[in-house]
Amino acid sequence: MSGQEAAIARSFVDFYYATFDRNRQELLPLYKPHSMLTFEGQSFQGSNAIVEKLVSLPFQKVQHQVVTVDAQPSNPQQGPVLVSVTGRLLVDEEQNPQQFSQTFQLVPDNGSYYVFNDIFRLNYGY
Repeated sequence: MSGQEAAIARSFVDFYYATFDRNRQELLPLYKPHSMLTFEGQSFQGSNAIVEKLVSLPFQKVQHQVVTVDAQPSNPQQGPVLVSVTGRLLVDEEQNPQQFSQTFQLVPDNGSYYVFNDIFRLNYGY
């Protein structure tokens, strides 16, 4: 992971999960009409549909604890960044965290990045 991709990934991950934990509705500007989310096998497309799904999740309080962040360029040209995250998730008054993994493809847009792809899975001990 180059320094540039690492810095982009860390900055994005810190912002994304802080915003998610505070107010999921505020994630809307991070997605575009053609953005895609796969959440536990369910697919959603478009910023409104994605944020509606995130807002409708059945918990009031959430806290993400990021354990790892890995990033690579996702195109040989300067631009998109693939970000892989693992961590723990505490919801409402739960004491036992759930393990999760999430992958993002970030695409440059006017000096910033937006989420083109977002894949989320809880990791159960199979």
